[in-house]
Order: sequence, then C-alpha cells, then structure tokens
Amino acid sequence: MIFIQHYDSPLGSILLAADEIGLRGLWFDGQKYFAHGLPAERIEQNTPALAEAGRWLDMYFAGHKPDFLPPLHPVGSAFRQSVWEILLQISYGKTMTYGEIARQLAAKTGRPRMSAQAVGGAVGHNEISIIIPCHRVVGTNGSLTGYAGGMDKKVKLLELEQTDMSGFFVPKKGTAL
Repeated sequence: MIFIQHYDSPLGSILLAADEIGLRGLWFDGQKYFAHGLPAERIEQNTPALAEAGRWLDMYFAGHKPDFLPPLHPVGSAFRQSVWEILLQISYGKTMTYGEIARQLAAKTGRPRMSAQAVGGAVGHNEISIIIPCHRVVGTNGSLTGYAGGMDKKVKLLELEQTDMSGFFVPKKGTAL
C-alpha cells in the first residue's frame, strides 16, 4: 500500500509517498514525472517514514544540514540504484558533475568507462528529489542543466545550501546536458 502526505515547503507544495519500507517519492507539485510509478490507489495518512521525511524537510528548509536520512525505498533498475547511491554521497552544499558520477560508477563496476548521458537519465528519474540530492549534479562546463522540479527550484536549493554558485550558469532553453 502507498501512503501519501502533502508538505508545504518555501518553494511550493510537495507530495511525499511511502510504502511500508520507506519513502518512495518526493515531488514538487507539477514537476516532470510527478508521482511517476505510483498506483492510483493510495491513502492519505501519516506513517513513520512520512513523518521522518517531514522532519528532514523541516530541518533542510530551515537552512540546516539534516544529520539523518528518513527510511528510503527508491524503486528503479540496478543501474539507477547505483547512480542514486552516489547522489546520496554528494555533501550538502557541494556539487558533482555527470562525468564524475560516470567515472565513479565505471570504477565501481570495473568498466573502462560509463556514459554521462546514461547517468543523466538516471539522475533525471530520481523519484526522491531533494533527499536524494539530484539538484547537486551539474554539467562539466558549469551548466546547472535540467532539474525535474524546475531550474528556479534547483538554483534556490543550491543557494539554501550556500553552494558557491560563482562558476555556474543557467543554460539557455533547449540545450542538452
């Protein structure tokens, strides 16, 4: 069974979804892939995982680095899971490029190289945004690239974390990774 709860953030309303294991999704209302993969049948009810996610978000939006993770249950292929594990290692206020993630994943799997574009696809389909920090991934050239929640929210999340934004730029509409 999927349980949902709405969270009012300073950047807009967020839908949280969890099952009996942990958090399955965190989406800004109206974002790309909103509630992707969730069954139509869901119950609006607080659960321990949803309460912990709310507590984490309260700390985060108050400008503090949360010192815990709520129980997470991201659903995706083994490749996507590997990318999301790397995202969880990106420190608060720091960024990593798609290429760095690809190199780290290649080394972890013993492959000579990994596609940064494939990494970008996995990053873009992260269903637990903010907590699994896909907003901290940037292009090698300093481009802030895309963010399913919207470029304005990506910028505000990075600013909230006091990320040094001096080397970054918002790409022109229609440009790729």
